[in-house]
Amino acid sequence: MSRLVLLFTSPRLPAGLLSADAWDVLRSSPVLTADAASPQLAPLRAAGVPVTVLDETTTPAAATARLLAAAGAGTATWLVGADGDPSIADAVTGLASLPPVDGPVTVEVMHGSWDLPGARLIEVVTTMDRLRSPGGCPWDAAQDHASLGPYLLEEAYEAFQAIEDDDAASLVEELGDVLLQVAFHARLAEERAEGERWTIDDVATGLVEKLVRRHPHVFADAVAAAPTDAQAGWDAIKATERGQASALASVPLALPALTLAATVQRKASRFGVPEDLLVPELAEAGASEALVALAAELERAPSIAATASLLWAVVGRARAAGIDAEAALRVRAREVRAAVMAVESAARDDDADPATLDRATWARQWPGSAS
Repeated sequence: MSRLVLLFTSPRLPAGLLSADAWDVLRSSPVLTADAASPQLAPLRAAGVPVTVLDETTTPAAATARLLAAAGAGTATWLVGADGDPSIADAVTGLASLPPVDGPVTVEVMHGSWDLPGARLIEVVTTMDRLRSPGGCPWDAAQDHASLGPYLLEEAYEAFQAIEDDDAASLVEELGDVLLQVAFHARLAEERAEGERWTIDDVATGLVEKLVRRHPHVFADAVAAAPTDAQAGWDAIKATERGQASALASVPLALPALTLAATVQRKASRFGVPEDLLVPELAEAGASEALVALAAELERAPSIAATASLLWAVVGRARAAGIDAEAALRVRAREVRAAVMAVESAARDDDADPATLDRATWARQWPGSAS
């Protein structure tokens, strides 16, 4: 009986880092491959394992015949190339279903190494390097940190929209685009002068160290019985690390206005700022009465200050109820957007120009209207 082994290995792990079963079959049988560039060749030969590399013009049928001849009545191993050698694998596995000529043939697929979680991230780095290197993409080669900045924000917002849409497939894609920005910025930093350069490994190292430091209830002997305890511990460690004079020093002012307001209020409240000082607009009366009074003031004397007071109070009231004001307003904006688009679509179905619709028509066709 001839035993043919198709040995697959991961190109994302160090060459030679193989399972015990893989090393046993490699040492005990003839080894053939069509991949002259296989990274496994050097460690195998260094370990005393000879590998026959077939000419690149060898056909799948001829390669299969060579493998079968090498096995004889024993075992032979095919070291599968980086592309999976699909045509050769098909030819070899097809032998098992043919009537035996010189005896039965068994075909075994063996994985000598497997990708660890995150192994594909290596390909992100190598692909980015190829794009940025001479002979790569001219657009990628022309970018710098400043030119890429808007794309980082854009990709983050697109990922956020996928979350809002509960679209798992889109979220996978958009998070990939966010990851691209991280890899791109890291690749740019590798090109800096000595002493200023850093790499994606520095980014990953810093992240891991930060996560360990700020989770002493996981990696040390601290205790956090509830999510609020974990958050408080994180904030305290962060403030100590940064030596910040203010609890709000790390709040990025580039945040959207409602998110910025909610973040400032949340952090200040958690720091211990009294609510009546933080949101004085709600301090004198009940929330409902206060909001009505602020709206009336805005109606009586429209101004930036009156608008700011009303919005600040609305954010404070939403925060107290556990509602994200930014997310809530986005929900409403999406609802109105969908309603407008529905009326436009209905008008076009009636061969009408949406821009010419009167108020009565808009009201009649508005989704949810009583008519």
